[in-house]
Amino acid sequence: MKWKLIMAGRNPLLLASVLGLSLLACNLTDWTISTLPPTAAPTAAPVPPATPSPTPLTVVKASEIVTNGVVLIDAAGLDFAERRIIEVYQRVAPSVVNITTQVLQRSFFFEVIPAEGAGSGFVLDGEGHILTNYHVIEGAQSIEVNFSDDTVLPARVIGADPRNDVAVLQVENAPPGLLVPVELGQSGILQVGQRAIVIGNPFGQFGRTLTTGVVSALDRTLQSQDGRQMSGIIQTDAAINRGNSGGPLLDSAGRVIGINTAIFSPSGTSSGVGFAIPVDTVRRLLPDLLELGRYRHPWLGVRYAYPLSPQLAQALELPVEQGLLLVELIPGSPLAAAGVRGAQQEVILGNRRLYIGGDVLTALDEQPITSLENLEIMLETRYQVGDNVTVTLVREGQEQTVSITLTEEPTQ
Repeated sequence: MKWKLIMAGRNPLLLASVLGLSLLACNLTDWTISTLPPTAAPTAAPVPPATPSPTPLTVVKASEIVTNGVVLIDAAGLDFAERRIIEVYQRVAPSVVNITTQVLQRSFFFEVIPAEGAGSGFVLDGEGHILTNYHVIEGAQSIEVNFSDDTVLPARVIGADPRNDVAVLQVENAPPGLLVPVELGQSGILQVGQRAIVIGNPFGQFGRTLTTGVVSALDRTLQSQDGRQMSGIIQTDAAINRGNSGGPLLDSAGRVIGINTAIFSPSGTSSGVGFAIPVDTVRRLLPDLLELGRYRHPWLGVRYAYPLSPQLAQALELPVEQGLLLVELIPGSPLAAAGVRGAQQEVILGNRRLYIGGDVLTALDEQPITSLENLEIMLETRYQVGDNVTVTLVREGQEQTVSITLTEEPTQ
């Protein structure tokens, strides 16, 4: 059986891996109820000491229950949790929009034909900015935004970052009162087990559907469209389906904590494993997206490097057992401009051809580096273009530090 990681929008990104799957069948057992035979009358027992009686429940109305002045069940039969979710939906649903796109695709006979896609999004501010996923609007020839009162407005892309799957749209000439901005929360303080709420447009036709669940896990990683890793991803069991992409993941106060982006599923529908881009990532991207139309990714310029292991370090007689043995640096990159060196010679070690003699990159601002992926995640999540960093490296057995200013990674 193939399990697929599916971008829950118009253009699904299928990241498939074949897993062995054991299905457990649930057998329903017939239960019978029988009466018990009578027992002998109990003998008298000592009377236990009196215990404090519980706080009495005050029945205010036939269907309203109050204790200690707190309404547990209101007159409509709703408990506190239900009332809170209803309030969140009523407040946030007007901010959630349906996004439809027109794209040009080639048919089986290589004819260019129009095709329609759909996803979700939400209002960011009163200036008409809409947040959604990049894969929802990727390659679109035209974009329309459908609001809760069925108003439809054309939109244009203001900024996009394919690596983090985030895009900002803008609509103009919106009628007064149409734009209802969301409140952005914080994803860095989330805890596994807290409530998660999804509002979106599943399958592009069931407008503003609400589902609930919990934050199932934090700090997941997903592979982005350029092959890099998106880190800090939120996992939830709240139902996410195709068309939900770009919609908000909310906490129980109705604050946005993420953008729904993908599901892990054998069938293409919700299996209880959904993923959302954390709102802290969105906050980091927004200034560049709104001002420049792109996000400036900071970089150091490592093209290729070996992650060190104790065995490799021993074979090469290196004084450190963790870090990156640099092989090739990109010309003009921050590391190359600072005089950091790549491989100097080629050797055969067992059945492997290795390029050695380069500097060993061991730390960034005293934070250990263990792999190229680890370095890229650190740069992406902790730094911005223009930041000054201290790189620790080992050259010819001697440790030294180099101060480097991060620049923008060039587009490929």
